[in-house]
Amino acid sequence: MNSQQIAYVNGEFLPESEAKISINDRGFIYGDAVFDTARTFNGKIFFLDDHIDRLFESCKYLDINPLLSKEEYIKLTHEILEKNVAFLQENEDYWVTQRVTRGIRAGDSNQDISSIQSTIIINCRKIIFRKRAPYFKDGVPLSVSSYRRIPPWAVSPRAKTHNYLNMVLAENEVQSHSPSAWAVLLDENGNLCEGLGCNIFVVKNGVLYTPPDIYTLGGITRKVVMDLARSVDIPLIVKDLDPYDAIIADEIFLTSTSLCVCPAISFNGTTIGSGNIPGPITKRLQEAFNSVINMDFVKQYLYFYSDGPASPF
Repeated sequence: MNSQQIAYVNGEFLPESEAKISINDRGFIYGDAVFDTARTFNGKIFFLDDHIDRLFESCKYLDINPLLSKEEYIKLTHEILEKNVAFLQENEDYWVTQRVTRGIRAGDSNQDISSIQSTIIINCRKIIFRKRAPYFKDGVPLSVSSYRRIPPWAVSPRAKTHNYLNMVLAENEVQSHSPSAWAVLLDENGNLCEGLGCNIFVVKNGVLYTPPDIYTLGGITRKVVMDLARSVDIPLIVKDLDPYDAIIADEIFLTSTSLCVCPAISFNGTTIGSGNIPGPITKRLQEAFNSVINMDFVKQYLYFYSDGPASPF
């Protein structure tokens, strides 16, 4: 067995300590890159086709050549997981990420730009269950950042790019006064947009609401949860929502690849609904999600619970 995890970089399977890119790579210099991330459940990867589809859509938006076919990305992702699954301990799982940069920056006028090829990286990272476990016991506190989500007329948030500075600034601001809180960004019109790396759902009077995906990255888990809601006859409305809707909500939950369906306990310090988490709609959707992945993801998180502080990242 290898002593360290294996990554794929430009056609090679390498120990992570040897997995390197050039200091002139445009993904490193400019954030000129796209990525996508699936996760495993009990060591098996789920929804990979959807993630690879989105990776290719992001490549098309940035006009980055993915070089390989979707089928090749899927095959390589499974190979990387197979090479790293032995490193998983009890109840652990991975994020499995594919990254594509535009490649090496052109050096001078004599360089043949057409010869520059994209950089491809695929690797696994263990999900940080211990840091996030308290959110599944006590609920996640949400805090709105003063930083607004980049509008689609500037850079579309629907493409999953390496440029996360908008999110990083929001996270740093919220963490400076509420270390356990999850940053929420509003769009340029003051409507709820998305949480840091996740989508947001609001429940009021038995109806499920979520913002449209013009100002947000429409998550793969978001789509799964929307389909599940329809399948169990939970009314679903996609519409603009503002902070007032969050404050008077009966329930709020976040969705993401790793969190799946995570209940929120407060919004800007105001307790959501009765303060009991998960709420009935959230609970139904958690159970429906469990039936898709064939395991209890809440139980998995709570396995790692300790009295330490929660942290988004």
